[in-house]
Amino acid sequence: MHAFELADLLAERSQKGSLYFEFLRVPDLSVGIYVLAAGETDPQQPHTEDEVYYVVRGRGHITVDGESRPVQAGSTVYVSAHIEHRFHSIEEELVLLVFFAPAEFAQGKVGEEEAN
Repeated sequence: MHAFELADLLAERSQKGSLYFEFLRVPDLSVGIYVLAAGETDPQQPHTEDEVYYVVRGRGHITVDGESRPVQAGSTVYVSAHIEHRFHSIEEELVLLVFFAPAEFAQGKVGEEEAN
């Protein structure tokens, strides 16, 4: 069994100094924690996998394929592979659980398929 505590995940992510920290990876799924500070710019690009965001805490907005909506603790957002999306107008630090299916980069990175 794999079990995780949010406080431990946040501490490890902070120690690594990155916005995103993947803590579980199996072939068909990967899960990570993503943290964006109030006022921060979300630097992500579209992914080659479907993903689900669950907002653990915080408030802001997300734009998915040109459509914007507010998010807060308890919000869940599904984003299809290759779709442009970004968090913005972050009012309170966003702590997000991110689920990729299949595992992130299992199908290559965005742009890789064009290079091959």
